Amino acid sequence: MPENTIFSTTAERILRILPKLYTGTSQMLFAYQHGHQKEANDMASEYELLAEKLTSCYRQLPSYTGSPNSRLTVEQNMAEAISVEIGFTQEGWFVLRVPRLLPRKERGKGSADYIRGFLYPAMQRFFQTEIPVRFDNCVIVYRHIYDRNEPSRRQRDHDNIEVNFVTDTVALFVMTDDAPLRCQHHYCSAPGTQERTEVYVVPESDFTSWYEAAKHFPDEGVTLHAQTTIWPEKDVPKQG
Repeated sequence: MPENTIFSTTAERILRILPKLYTGTSQMLFAYQHGHQKEANDMASEYELLAEKLTSCYRQLPSYTGSPNSRLTVEQNMAEAISVEIGFTQEGWFVLRVPRLLPRKERGKGSADYIRGFLYPAMQRFFQTEIPVRFDNCVIVYRHIYDRNEPSRRQRDHDNIEVNFVTDTVALFVMTDDAPLRCQHHYCSAPGTQERTEVYVVPESDFTSWYEAAKHFPDEGVTLHAQTTIWPEKDVPKQG
């Protein structure tokens, strides 16, 4: 199919999705404001998936114009629009902060592409300027931050949240291996002022220290440092 035809077909799909989102969002808001919480939640999940499809269409459009810089432009737009924080704690633990990860049943097929679209480029940009590290025998921690002003029923079961793609991406950049014998997983949650998911990679020998420190982490998250300012080159965890 010629590129200009693909562009037109994608743009037409966008025009079909937009009215559905507008109407559905209005109905969802009406349900929520009239005390129908379950119906509002179900509609929110449905239209979140539709919005993912809409975003995917918009991301594809620039490449269909034939512009050689379209991919770079999309990545720059995502970096500006989606908050991704990467760095290391004073102790040398790796930290990634991303928007709140969704449960499997809510994420839809487009969610993995959504995460892939912003996470891999962000990790790549960070490690272009920092010394690469490889943690061995470590613990990867998923710490889900929930708005303390929201009801507790909105908190998700840790086991039901999709983390596989995030783990694979983090392992690619900072672990020797994400196999169970080399990398254990820990899941927890905490109240905060802004919902997000924090990911830590901690040497197994440091996990008890991390666990105690996490009890006192500030709402805005721990201070992040460029890894080269924390570890002298001789102290960088071993390379893969």
